Amino acid sequence: MSRYLIAITLISTSLLFGCASRSETPPGDGETATQEPLYRIAVIPMATTDVFWTSVHSGAMQAAEELGNVEIYWEGPLTMNDREGQINIVQNYVAQEVDGIVLAPIDRTALVRYVADARVSGIPVVVIDSALDDESATVSFVATDNYHGGQLGARTLARFMNNKGDAILLRYTVGQESATQREQAFLDTIAKEFPDIHMLSDNQYSGPTEVDAYNKAMDLLNQFGDRVDGIFVICNRTATGVLQALEEEELVGKVKLIGFDRTSHLVKALEDGKLQALVVQDPVNIGYLGVKTMVAHLRGEPVEKRIYTGEYVATKENLDDPKINRLLHPQKVD
Repeated sequence: MSRYLIAITLISTSLLFGCASRSETPPGDGETATQEPLYRIAVIPMATTDVFWTSVHSGAMQAAEELGNVEIYWEGPLTMNDREGQINIVQNYVAQEVDGIVLAPIDRTALVRYVADARVSGIPVVVIDSALDDESATVSFVATDNYHGGQLGARTLARFMNNKGDAILLRYTVGQESATQREQAFLDTIAKEFPDIHMLSDNQYSGPTEVDAYNKAMDLLNQFGDRVDGIFVICNRTATGVLQALEEEELVGKVKLIGFDRTSHLVKALEDGKLQALVVQDPVNIGYLGVKTMVAHLRGEPVEKRIYTGEYVATKENLDDPKINRLLHPQKVD
């Protein structure tokens, strides 16, 4: 599978002093200034084709620009189920002896070994977005509190269902810690807080693409379409596929749909009342703090083992809220 690499060097001091060494800045104005080394950091997302990850990229580049002595290598698989592709990318940057890796692991188990290998090679790893089963080899975990996001999804769906009726949880894919946390939190919260909501289905997986999600949603609607009152999904691709199925079955509005993460298409659907809410993360902040945390560690500064970046609920009623508006329309990489 082909992959692409975006390597952007942002070294503000080079604009002022020309070609300086990595460890020292030439004297200026009669003073001698010590410059930090250039830090080469590989940022490896789950995929490069999803709007969520382009927002993470924006945050990483913002941090690099602020720091001024950071070179970002941005590379990831094309799809979020290419475990082997992501493993190969990690191994490649370990072989290149980068100064640090910021990684969003596709698989919570499969990537543990390779993160440990990086540590043995002297390359620290900050994990973002989705945790590993074993965090002992990682510097920090920067992410949404995905369990809380799942709780918000459950409470929001219950509100739109008037706390009663029949619901479906459509899962995403096996192996991602973030997905598992959202799904489990949703089920835990429904069971504990909403005894009058009955789960019609909670063990089906949509798969990684919109087409997969549409096909699975059509199967579920063929089985439960005359009974289901609400559906919760845990990623934007699944929400897109389910929304298409609801539109074709003329169930938009009758079946309340709560999604997780945004795309421009889903934001428009939210504005039009075709879905009721989106649980949204702050992917720009995830990328930003991932890089900032890595550089702090490389400088020898203490860092928190877990850093949460916030989770929110966007509805038609709060679209004009400045915070919600920023999250629904995140910045892009220049």
